[in-house]
Amino acid sequence: MEPHVLLVSFPMQGHVNPLLRLGRRLAATGLLVTFTTVRLAAAGGRLRDVPEDGACADVGLGRLRFEYLRDDDDDGDGDELSPNDMLSHVTAVGPSALAEFIDGQADAGRPVTYVVNNIFVPWALDVAAGMGIPCAMLWIQPCSVLSIYYHFYESPEAFPTAADPDVPVELPGLPVMAMDELPFMVRPEYAQCLWGDTLRAQVGAIKRTVSWVLVNSFYELERSAVDALRVHTTVKLAPIGPLLEHGHDNGGGDDDAPAPALGAEDNDRCVAWLDAQPPRSVVYVAFGSLVNIGRDETAAVAEGLVATGRPFLWVVRDDSRDLVPEAVLAACRGAGGDKAGKITAWCPQGRVLAHGAVGCFVTHCGWNSIMEALAAGVPVVGYPWWSDQFANAKFLVEDYKVGVRLPAPVTGGELRACVDRVMSGPEAAVIRKRAMHWKHEAAAAVADGGSSDRSLQDFVDHVRRSKAPKELARLAQDIQIKNGPVNPVLV
Repeated sequence: MEPHVLLVSFPMQGHVNPLLRLGRRLAATGLLVTFTTVRLAAAGGRLRDVPEDGACADVGLGRLRFEYLRDDDDDGDGDELSPNDMLSHVTAVGPSALAEFIDGQADAGRPVTYVVNNIFVPWALDVAAGMGIPCAMLWIQPCSVLSIYYHFYESPEAFPTAADPDVPVELPGLPVMAMDELPFMVRPEYAQCLWGDTLRAQVGAIKRTVSWVLVNSFYELERSAVDALRVHTTVKLAPIGPLLEHGHDNGGGDDDAPAPALGAEDNDRCVAWLDAQPPRSVVYVAFGSLVNIGRDETAAVAEGLVATGRPFLWVVRDDSRDLVPEAVLAACRGAGGDKAGKITAWCPQGRVLAHGAVGCFVTHCGWNSIMEALAAGVPVVGYPWWSDQFANAKFLVEDYKVGVRLPAPVTGGELRACVDRVMSGPEAAVIRKRAMHWKHEAAAAVADGGSSDRSLQDFVDHVRRSKAPKELARLAQDIQIKNGPVNPVLV
């Protein structure tokens, strides 16, 4: 019986994308893979073009299926939930829906033999373990951030508190970090919220339920953090990234869903516009699928982009478009020539970053976006907003040395100065050389025999050796009832 791997995702684009990419890689090795999530109608436009329930595709030697958890509480009216309400809802309905789902897979003759989840659905691991199914997690942030959370939950006294916010944090394998460089969920004002509690449960699973932690990173990038964390854990810690779209030129970071059904023309327009720009001349700007920087800072970004005198491609979601000054919108609508700017609601980010016309990337420092920038060898201007992004920005500037951090709140002058630093200033050549170094290291990691390729194959071998005792035993019992005694070794 071919192993059946079930992927359980939190229903946000930045979570879905890397888990789907993992699913494609696993299926390509010959495994049956099913992707599931609580597919809220209320997720609104945050999930783009996720395949329909029941969709199935051949991938390499295996198959990738899409089947979603039942959500009787979702009224389907399309009203968009806030992220907080979405987390509460998914946490409430997810466990029972997943248990029912797994039972249904066994009834359909394809018992789940392994479960992999991602951040903010820790209950998936508890449900799987309770049903006797081995499980792993896909960590979609850097291993360095996983180490921060792990040590925070083990030794909270080593971290700043509201009473003593200036305590420097010194952890094995990581640079010394200040309070404003730490992920939100270890800061006193966020550690006890629902997001913090859910993350605590996810990281706690490293000691309770998971045998493997797969990381969307590569060993060469985070060698010291990986080696140090391995000393403290008994699970298999396996960097398997960068998890990119095929050929790493079709992705889109936190926004890298397949193009919307009506978006192919816009996609072509973006690429055609880039084709008309000089090499390494374009400033690409995208702040992910959730961040809304507000009217004043949007105006400052617009001012700074115009002030650079460089062509720019700026992704502005439809819900934020009215924040862009009308003069800039009008100029982009009617502009032409080398100095033109272009504003779009969506673009194929991985393909954009890999385009020879792109000279730098202004980003919110979401980890998916960083992985794509490193894989494309593009210098970065980091403007972090929440979650792990502050730590990511520190690593980008101080460890990977591929860019600069934009001070907050942004001003047009500061943005222009940062873009100049990474594109034409005295540091620009060194920054680009370093970015190209990581591009080559990332490509080598995922190539045949590379560090990430070997780790992924080790995990596949582990999955093939694993059994889900309760589900396989029940299947054997069903077969025995129908056909007489059965040799369990053959099931």
